[in-house]
Amino acid sequence: MTDLPTDDEIRALHERFAPAPAAFELVWTHCLIVRDLAASFPAPGADPDLVRAGALLHDIGVYRLQPGEAYIRHGVLGHELLRSLGLPEPLARICSHHTGVGLTREDVLTQGLPLPPEDYLDESPSETVVMYADKFHSKTTPPRFWTAESYAASIARFGPQKATRFADLVTRYGEPDVRALADRYGHEVH
Repeated sequence: MTDLPTDDEIRALHERFAPAPAAFELVWTHCLIVRDLAASFPAPGADPDLVRAGALLHDIGVYRLQPGEAYIRHGVLGHELLRSLGLPEPLARICSHHTGVGLTREDVLTQGLPLPPEDYLDESPSETVVMYADKFHSKTTPPRFWTAESYAASIARFGPQKATRFADLVTRYGEPDVRALADRYGHEVH
């Protein structure tokens, strides 16, 4: 895909929109980790440049959350931001289509999620690999890595279809060595 920003241009966007240095550091580090994880998975059909840029930008909408606004909105906020900057739609979609293992219109309606009632499902190999990589690291305080087992237990609370979807992704892409990454970044493993 052409017209994708470079890593330096993406970092500059993070610096521009981050409300504080600590927010920049937290989100940027997470995005670097997701980029590295996504690049480590076999992803036939994925565009490596789109995966790189999408992983680095998938959480940029976090900076646009207002106090008290539901965190789940960060994806649609990131999508809107990238669209307003004139970036390609496939890149913007990664922001709004990386939450959980995908959100359906039915999920939005039945759970009363504060999102426009649409499907937020990965539809391309590039979207899928970024969404999957994101499941192995969290920006919680303190930041932490998830194993496939611990994430599977967490996602199961949203229903058996979500757990099955995650299990299918683990089968397709494999499980990364999060312990090595945890040592590298000084984050715990959950």
